[in-house]
Amino acid sequence: MTEPAIQDFYPDDLSHCYGCGRLNPKGHQLKTRWDGEETVSFYLPRPEHTAIPGFVYGGLIASLVDCHGTGTAAAAAYREAGREPGTEPPFRFVTASISVRYVRPTPMGVELEVRGRVEEIKGRKVVVSATVSADGEVCATGQVVAVEMPEGMAPR
Repeated sequence: MTEPAIQDFYPDDLSHCYGCGRLNPKGHQLKTRWDGEETVSFYLPRPEHTAIPGFVYGGLIASLVDCHGTGTAAAAAYREAGREPGTEPPFRFVTASISVRYVRPTPMGVELEVRGRVEEIKGRKVVVSATVSADGEVCATGQVVAVEMPEGMAPR
């Protein structure tokens, strides 16, 4: 996929998230893009993401669901408003709640595919369902309730 990810449009002062911030060199730098009516991200776990040798740490899975969910919410907000990503004012979402269900152990050494689907858009809230798959097998499912970032969180 060559089109820019929604995170590529986040303003610099809002691009430091450990999960999806393009300006965080030690973070995951997750990239969320539309794929039809769903969004998709890919991530290859690093050795430090090991839980038990050969398997991915569950916290990484939750982090991927979290940041893919908020990225999907931002992309959906632009689409809902009929605006192109990057237009002002920017849409930036934070997690109000997250749930993750681990379906099967997630193997190391395999690129993970994270998919999101918008379940609801209501005012400043977007509900996103997500799956995390390895080799075509769903390893985890989740739901993120994302809300537009409150003004008090914006850097000054």
